[in-house]
Amino acid sequence: MTLSQKQKQNIEETIINCLRNKFKNYKPESSNMPFHYRLLGKDRMALYSFIQSLNTTFGTSIFEPVAVALSKNKFVKAKSQYFVGDKISEGCQQTIQDIMNNLTIGIPPNKTIEIELIRKSVNIGEINNIKTVKADLFIEDAKGVQYLFDLKTAKPNISNFKDFKRTLLEWVGIALTNNPNLKINTLIAIPYNPYEPQPYERWTIKGMLDDKYELMVGKEFWDFIGGDGAYEEILDCFESAGIKLRPEIDEYFSNFK
Repeated sequence: MTLSQKQKQNIEETIINCLRNKFKNYKPESSNMPFHYRLLGKDRMALYSFIQSLNTTFGTSIFEPVAVALSKNKFVKAKSQYFVGDKISEGCQQTIQDIMNNLTIGIPPNKTIEIELIRKSVNIGEINNIKTVKADLFIEDAKGVQYLFDLKTAKPNISNFKDFKRTLLEWVGIALTNNPNLKINTLIAIPYNPYEPQPYERWTIKGMLDDKYELMVGKEFWDFIGGDGAYEEILDCFESAGIKLRPEIDEYFSNFK
């Protein structure tokens, strides 16, 4: 068993508290949809609207704390909303721009090579200030190898993958500017595969991300940070939380009939 009973309880409580807070603060959209209401009912439309709203908070409210809790089983350090840094060498910045330029003209991504190119450029030029987003999840193993994850929705907008790639490269540049010998990995994590049982449609990231070293989806991600079987146990926690909350959910949405 990957998770202890106490960890499962903590994860269930995190999920339950998130939903209860959402019920407390949620206000359905006030737009009039008479045809939808007559066809489906106001309660079902309110539930649909609630689910759409909930999707935007799953990442920070549920997935991040659950990921941290899981990672502590396997890694020596685990943090959410990790500040990567704000200093990067000019050499790293130029190398990152060169990599991005090459990707746009069809040169396939290769994260292993890209990291080493950035590493070789850390001592070139001055040190500049840079603004970047925090890593949603930071973990470090017993050998000092670091992993920085950017958690995304199940179907990220294809037009944003160029920005995602630059962020991953900038995290590498910042980390190596601070410590050129660091073993660093930066990845996109997608909590579940919306196409199951089919493989994740990785054509959406073709030509920009190295899908072997820059992307983890669903079971691959949860089992990596928590150990074999973690994905199924997390799903069980969600199911258990849902069963406990079902009377509250039914009562809440009965008010929209």
